[in-house]
Amino acid sequence: MTPILRKPLLALAAASLALLPACADAGTTASKSEIEKVVREYILENPEIIEEALVALDQKQKVAQAAAAQAAINANADKLYAHAGDYSIGPADAKVTVVEFFDYRCGFCKRSVDWVRALPEKYDGEVRVVFKELPIFGGISETAALAALAAGKQGKYLEMHVGLMGIKSNDDLTEANIDAVARAAGINVAKMRADMKSIAVQQQLSDTKVLGQNLAVGGTPGFFIGDQHIEGANIPLIESAIEDALKS
Repeated sequence: MTPILRKPLLALAAASLALLPACADAGTTASKSEIEKVVREYILENPEIIEEALVALDQKQKVAQAAAAQAAINANADKLYAHAGDYSIGPADAKVTVVEFFDYRCGFCKRSVDWVRALPEKYDGEVRVVFKELPIFGGISETAALAALAAGKQGKYLEMHVGLMGIKSNDDLTEANIDAVARAAGINVAKMRADMKSIAVQQQLSDTKVLGQNLAVGGTPGFFIGDQHIEGANIPLIESAIEDALKS
């Protein structure tokens, strides 16, 4: 029996055993072993209660997780939606802000980049998109993230971001190709490389990593809209959340 199945059974057994004092008060002579036997026989005769217990446990966990996620978003709202150092597209005073956490080696991030870029226009300037580098794969992903942030110092963040997302094969995301993307975007590569090592850029990426951890962003892309965290490039769900936010 797997541990997850044992938990409901143990809970049922514990609940039954907790009734022992009451049984004793009622004058019964039933022993602990006898009650355990009754519980076991009942479960074997009614195995559907295991499924019912698991469903109830799953629902309880989902409610707890949703509450924790909501509390985390509320506690980090300013860093999430209004951080001065973030790069974004769309009007600063747009009614709805969409935040995307991404990695430059994330296939789903690459495939959804054009859709993400089009959101402000799609919603007539009522949507703003904030970009947050979260290099969960480490290594060259982190180098690319630093390069994009450093390119932003030259006013070329979006060009660098789109260029890096345009490298379709992860094997092609190399130091040399990062520099090639920068040059094609009209970026001073020497300055970009220097800025990548700067305290400001390093700290910006570090702060985003911490924020991602605090918000339990376990994978990319991760989208935030209002009080919702949507995992993955679930376009219908994201657009539905945007439309609900626009109506509110």
